[in-house]
Amino acid sequence: MYERWILPYLLDGACGIRAIRRQRQKIVPLAQGRVLEIGIGTGLNLEHYQHHRVHSLHGLDPSVSMHRLARRRMREAGLDVTLVPLSAESIPEPDHSFDTVVCTYTLCTIPDPIAALLEMRRVLKPDGRLLFCEHGHAPDHGIAAWQRRLNPVWKPIAGGCHLDRRIPELLEQGAFRVEALDQMYLPGPRVLTYNYWGVARPA
Repeated sequence: MYERWILPYLLDGACGIRAIRRQRQKIVPLAQGRVLEIGIGTGLNLEHYQHHRVHSLHGLDPSVSMHRLARRRMREAGLDVTLVPLSAESIPEPDHSFDTVVCTYTLCTIPDPIAALLEMRRVLKPDGRLLFCEHGHAPDHGIAAWQRRLNPVWKPIAGGCHLDRRIPELLEQGAFRVEALDQMYLPGPRVLTYNYWGVARPA
């Protein structure tokens, strides 16, 4: 009951705050061509896509309970999105079939992020781009220590979210080459708010 009726609305509220919305605005409008969004969730990215740049949009997310909110935002944004209720470790699309993969605040919850990134690389065209924005491992030793301590408590209440995943290292292990990377703390509790965002290409 928690995961079906409560968690989607908690995540929707937490991931829809102003600071996170500003982060989405930095990344999502860059998407173009045939686009795959990993972890579309409740559709918080949909308002930021540029209609004239996007030819088609597929949204992958195993949490069917979040699709209700995503469909509402699809209508509000005027976008036709193909929703796929699967996890990113196995993407049911041919090799080199997308121009852009968008991944925002998703790598923290995927059980096997490296397998998922290898799949994203597989379905991207050789000249395609992965647009990413994630929270993760903080550079300050004290904050990182608290992230490790809080993980066992945080994951069950936050849909499996890990506080301290090392995003640049994961991208490299997932066969991506980071082309542009920015990072900083957003406003809020520092154990939650260290952000990485940028552009990566298949290595």
